[in-house]
Amino acid sequence: MRRINLLLILLLAGPALAQDPITPADAPIAVYQVQDEYDAIRSNLELAITGRGMLISSTLHISDMFNRTAADTGLTNTLYDKAEAFEFCNLKLSWQMSDAHPANLSICPLTIGIYTLQERPGEVFLSYRRPLMLGESAAAEQALTELYRGIIKEALE
Repeated sequence: MRRINLLLILLLAGPALAQDPITPADAPIAVYQVQDEYDAIRSNLELAITGRGMLISSTLHISDMFNRTAADTGLTNTLYDKAEAFEFCNLKLSWQMSDAHPANLSICPLTIGIYTLQERPGEVFLSYRRPLMLGESAAAEQALTELYRGIIKEALE
């Protein structure tokens, strides 16, 4: 009976554990990992961004670019199976960041990457740059971090 209870606890806790970054708290990039299908997480990510009223202004097709240019550059894509980055903006956060210091405009657009690795099929990774801004930007940095975390949490549910 104890084994069954422990198994149930682990199964129920699994999604919650997947919502913590696998990178250290002081790393410049936060990376999340989940066992799932790329297309399902990608769709969830897109909905998590647009569901907050933000427009995805660009989708960078990183793995497609590597594959397409391999013959011309001599650089082969031995890393990604699939890799994309969504660029989007949040007007309120953009203003808050710029108000802290005008040069913080270079934080925009906001970007979340999603990728799978050739050597680790079945694992999907989501990533974003942790904000570090000029001026009195602690509140803006915290708000942006919370936005990224909320989007990724929703995408992984």
